[in-house]
Amino acid sequence: MIDRKLAILCAAVLSSGLTLGTPALAQTTGPTPDDMATSSSPAPATKKANPDGFTQQEIVDAAGTFFGKTSGSVGQAVERVFQDQGSPVGYIRGDEYAAAIGFGVRYGQGTLVMKDGQERKIFWQGPSIGLDTGGNASKVFTLVYNLQNPDGIYRRYPGVEGAAFFIAGIAVTYQRAEGVTLAPMRTGIGFRAGVNAGYTAYSKRRRAIPF
Repeated sequence: MIDRKLAILCAAVLSSGLTLGTPALAQTTGPTPDDMATSSSPAPATKKANPDGFTQQEIVDAAGTFFGKTSGSVGQAVERVFQDQGSPVGYIRGDEYAAAIGFGVRYGQGTLVMKDGQERKIFWQGPSIGLDTGGNASKVFTLVYNLQNPDGIYRRYPGVEGAAFFIAGIAVTYQRAEGVTLAPMRTGIGFRAGVNAGYTAYSKRRRAIPF
């Protein structure tokens, strides 16, 4: 069984064309949907709900409406994030644009919505490593954890290496800085979802330079 799982993991790495442990990459692709479907490993236990956070159903409804997807497909991705992180205290809904010729950049803008009703306009930008050439656009719905003050969102967030996964047509990655965790969920960007920026900088105003 261990050899079978190792073979599946190696096949996923080779098919992605990535090398694990490469310093330039903040994220690596996680298991493919087929891997997750055939794996015999038990699913991680769902974290205890945060009474001050959004419920899973609230996030499924909000993300489903935003993405224009059925609640079933969105629910699979949301359930996975809730298993990993628990209940978020906020979320960011917005649009993102990216372009690459080997090396690329991302720019996005949206609105941070907190559970207590506070909202903040937000922009983000960052360098990216892409295996394609061209440009694309996507919708991004980001779950926000452990953010006490909405103004504390404005900073750089490095990616969490090896934490990316793709499920139900939605790519999910994790970013973390000073105890705050962000879980961006993206649609519409294809393979580059698994090859993320070294960091993403969130700001009050749009910045032309992504660094």
